[in-house]
Amino acid sequence: MGMKWLKSTECISFEVRDNVARITLNRPEKRNALSGQTLRELHQALLEADDRRDANVILLSGEGKDFCAGYDLTDSYGGAADTATEYDPAAYRSRAGTIDDDIWNLERQQELTSIMLDLHKPIVAKVQGNCLAGGTDLAFSCDIVLAADNAKIGFPAARANGTPPTNLWFYHCGPQWTKRMLFTGDTISGIDAARIGLVLEAHPAEELDFEADEMVRRIGSVDAEILSTHKRVVNAQMELAGAKQSMRYAAELDARAHLSTGPRRSQFRKDMAEKGLKEALTNRDAPFGKGRIELRARRP
Repeated sequence: MGMKWLKSTECISFEVRDNVARITLNRPEKRNALSGQTLRELHQALLEADDRRDANVILLSGEGKDFCAGYDLTDSYGGAADTATEYDPAAYRSRAGTIDDDIWNLERQQELTSIMLDLHKPIVAKVQGNCLAGGTDLAFSCDIVLAADNAKIGFPAARANGTPPTNLWFYHCGPQWTKRMLFTGDTISGIDAARIGLVLEAHPAEELDFEADEMVRRIGSVDAEILSTHKRVVNAQMELAGAKQSMRYAAELDARAHLSTGPRRSQFRKDMAEKGLKEALTNRDAPFGKGRIELRARRP
């Protein structure tokens, strides 16, 4: 039997068992970076899971060492245009040639993931390894985030590339921590992220699979209709606190940030054009050293 919503699984895997829909980003060789196709398949898989009678809860994870290392920058900077040839690209908007085109495209991208807040079923994210930039946009759109102690969470792109287009940090860890993370682009470990409330809980890496499975088993033991009422009321509270409006505003501000002509932004664009992604990232991040937040006030 075919599936109603999910049309292809080149970049993800999907399975349902024991009341749990398991959606896994499956580009481990690319650290599960979010290409356009990955986002489209993820969108379809989320609808598939939400519509299925045999799933009460969704577990979102990444294959291999990383949850998700961010948006696929070869899409953004390499101008990886849609390879379809049946239309004339000149007749349509540019990728980011004007601020309005940039906002429009960011909104189309956001439509694919903002559905996570609107799904009726709970989504639990299981975060190991890198959870960076676009990876955090995904994780913090979930209802619960579980992380490995040594996971690496942050938005390093905030240093030169833009601002998170789906910025839900404030709703998880408050204004000061959000600003601390974005002003520097530094990363935080899974265990420290749990200490500041950015994720629900952290576990030793080797125990994360078990703990995540146990969490979705417990949630999945509740009927989907009851879970839906819990999720929807809390998300309504987030909306009353401005979450949806601020997401829209975040996309507009990301487009504005893209227009920055400051030295770090200009250097990154030049490096991408002339030397490639690896060199661009190295030069962007050099002044920040290790760039890892080390909490001291809350150490036991």
